[in-house]
Amino acid sequence: YQTSFSYIIDETGEERFVGVPEQGGRDLIALDPLAPGSAYTAGVAADGTVGLFRIEVSVSGGTGKLKMAGGVSGAIRESVQRAFAYMQAHKAELSIGRDLDVSDFHVEVIDLLANRVEVEIGVGFFTAMMSALRSHPLAAALVVLGDMSVQGNLKPVKSLVEPLQVAMDNGAKRALIPIENKRSFLEVDSDVIEHVDPIFYGDPKTAALKALGAV
Repeated sequence: YQTSFSYIIDETGEERFVGVPEQGGRDLIALDPLAPGSAYTAGVAADGTVGLFRIEVSVSGGTGKLKMAGGVSGAIRESVQRAFAYMQAHKAELSIGRDLDVSDFHVEVIDLLANRVEVEIGVGFFTAMMSALRSHPLAAALVVLGDMSVQGNLKPVKSLVEPLQVAMDNGAKRALIPIENKRSFLEVDSDVIEHVDPIFYGDPKTAALKALGAV
């Protein structure tokens, strides 16, 4: 993150700097709240590469089907399907039973860094769904970390260092983080800690409530 890439024009001696996706710094995370049904999420692959995404969920009349755009595949698709299965199984507990039964959900996951990293984004999708169902936007400049099993058990992030750095470089001001990662938050760079407020959660429902500002 302290590395610059540049070239010099021989004729003039002018040095021009070139940005690369891994550096971020392009304010991809808006400071204003997104529309209901949208959420930023990030994850880190096994090789340390970070994926940064915007999830968009729209609702139409239907029979409870999940319809994903063609670009949603691999680990991302599987994590979305797990989270949706959890919502269907616990729709009464989540007070979303009627809405799930009479609606179809259209999901798109936009790769903001365009680096095609496959990560698990279950909790990010869950919060976007709850935002869509309640027609209420998530908190502004928020990035959601973490995944979940089909039974709602949390899967901590492999590392907080890289995704939080990329999130900060791109404009994030707060991050939802699984409580299992609380100890590893101590490994995060002090500059990131200063600029990104951590919000810890212990289950998907609490994550959504905190993201919506309900608690």
